[in-house]
Amino acid sequence: MSATARTRTSGIDRSLQVMDILAERRAPMSAYDLAKSAGAPISTIYRLVDELVEREMLSRGPDNTVWLGARLMRYGLVYRARLDVFGSAQQEMQRLVEVTGETVQICTRDGGMMLVIGMEEGEGHFRVASHVGTRVPLNWTASGRLLLGHLGDKERRDAFAASARPSATGMAETDPDRLSAQARADFENRLAVQFNASEFSVACIAAPIRDERGACVATISIVLPDRKAEERQAELARAVQGAAEAVERSLGR
Repeated sequence: MSATARTRTSGIDRSLQVMDILAERRAPMSAYDLAKSAGAPISTIYRLVDELVEREMLSRGPDNTVWLGARLMRYGLVYRARLDVFGSAQQEMQRLVEVTGETVQICTRDGGMMLVIGMEEGEGHFRVASHVGTRVPLNWTASGRLLLGHLGDKERRDAFAASARPSATGMAETDPDRLSAQARADFENRLAVQFNASEFSVACIAAPIRDERGACVATISIVLPDRKAEERQAELARAVQGAAEAVERSLGR
């Protein structure tokens, strides 16, 4: 590989690293803090940030911090518009909020993480920490288990072994064997329920959205206070499963 190609690849990797750091922190950062987080020379990051701001991949605030840019938003909207599963699931998400009055999320897998790609808040004052763009380890959520449930036994176990992390509440399962078995059972039952694993006093009731091959490509879930989930679990389980099935029918499954 030529020196020019290596330099170009290094620049691309460093750009992606900067944007990944911002996405993980979910807040603007100074170029100095970005350099520290990336473990890169400050001069390299300053120069890179200037170039990315010029190209609208990043934006610069009045306090000289940087944030994700408008160009990324355009790319994201175009990409999301092509996702048939998201378009169909979004309609069911809105209907499910109207029917249940609770907050509903659409999630998918991003490597070893679960990613929230859609969210509609329910009535009342209940708010969850996770919102669109939030990424958490797959073992923290009901949706995370479902997203691996269709995989073969070894692949599923290996995925959990590589990605499982303790949660802030200390209640998320981390053993890959138990996670793998639970994920398969949840997927076969088309329902996963989890209490207090990622946030205290918060429950999640999720159902898988499967493609024509039977793989779980996304989930639709109801997120609500744990006490309400206990009281309404059977009702909400039927509702979320019905929503998932409606999305699958719209996709021709």
